[in-house]
Amino acid sequence: MTPTHDGDTAPRQRTIGGPMTLEGQGLHTGEEVRTTLVPGAENTGLLFRRVDLEGEPTIPGDVDQVTGVEWETVLGSGDVVVRAVEHVLAAVAAASIDNLEIRFEGPEPPALDGSAARWCELLREAGYVEQDAEARVLAVERPLHLEVGDSRYAVVPSARYRVSAEIDFENPVIGRQFASVEVDEPTFCDDVGRARTFGLESWRDPLHARGLALGATQENTIVISDTGLSPGVELRYPDEFVRHKMIDLLGDLALVGARIRGHVVAERPGHRGNVELARRLKGRLRRQEGPRLEIGRIMEHLPHRYPFLLVDRILELEPGVRIVGLKNVTINEPFFAGHFPDHPIMPGVLIVEAMAQVGGLLLMNEFEESGDKVVYFMSLDDVKFRRPVVPGDQLIFELEMLQFRGRTCRMRGVGKVDGRPVAEATMMARVVDR
Repeated sequence: MTPTHDGDTAPRQRTIGGPMTLEGQGLHTGEEVRTTLVPGAENTGLLFRRVDLEGEPTIPGDVDQVTGVEWETVLGSGDVVVRAVEHVLAAVAAASIDNLEIRFEGPEPPALDGSAARWCELLREAGYVEQDAEARVLAVERPLHLEVGDSRYAVVPSARYRVSAEIDFENPVIGRQFASVEVDEPTFCDDVGRARTFGLESWRDPLHARGLALGATQENTIVISDTGLSPGVELRYPDEFVRHKMIDLLGDLALVGARIRGHVVAERPGHRGNVELARRLKGRLRRQEGPRLEIGRIMEHLPHRYPFLLVDRILELEPGVRIVGLKNVTINEPFFAGHFPDHPIMPGVLIVEAMAQVGGLLLMNEFEESGDKVVYFMSLDDVKFRRPVVPGDQLIFELEMLQFRGRTCRMRGVGKVDGRPVAEATMMARVVDR
């Protein structure tokens, strides 16, 4: 089992004890809608189901399914969408719920009071059930920085999940606000979850023209004019506006598909930036979880066969960015019979060929139909051989995409044995139809 930050075994997956339902008016559509939370089986993750549509189509609660980030987070699959998923997902993430089916009767959940408070209460009422499988945990080991428009983010290592956020509005009622909380169920529900949706009075007509906020009322939205809050409105927190932005951020980051162990710092966060950050973090998760392609999958993408298939496993794959592959070198390699019989050394040209095959998989990954394509290498530059490779060595190849245009790319690769470089090269390759 994977140890946690405090030395215990890895946390177990979690779901809820039974189905729970909320109904009301949707914030954006204004329609009467109903949402039911249903326990999920192990390793099924978060799943949205449109039970009001024929066939009850489903959409995974995954950042790869995001189709819209304009004032809300929208997930889609074909013509089927679920809208404004961020508030319910924030409560789910704070409660460390890994497996859950979220059934929508209508395109969005009820707005309720514009916060995540009722979702917190609903989950508590349902109760939590520990499952046998280990939870997916994304442990941030090195800083990540991101800028999307006016939004800026940093994610740094931390023993626990923490979120800090700052907003800065010209409107004097909002102004500059900052808040920082550790993300766990009681802290989120008490210190963040009750923060409500807010908007400037001047936004109303433009949003309505786009078909947004049609269900916004004084019961579910704090409306702010140039002079102050609507009559009778009292803030639940002195800095309620930035805390609501934290709800949106936490909900969007739930789409990473894992519990996050790190400190997220956000300046002027918005859905577009939040979702892009979730994509970057999911890339980290893919690399952290280890093997991506075993030999069977490798043979689906590469045309090479014995004795010229020189990749045994892909250990890491960050699409369009980086790949790490493995080649086990044994005395049974056919080239050792002649190179050299009394002093077996792997030919340098084959070391480079193995590196190129790993790089080819990185390039092939950019194409949906890779079975009818092959990779041709066009040039090799700065090739260096540092030390011999002999039977019993395990070659690890690390390649980074330097440039990618159309079907052509440049990559920089290094081969290592026991962490020490044995070969390096810069390659240019092109994908062509067979």
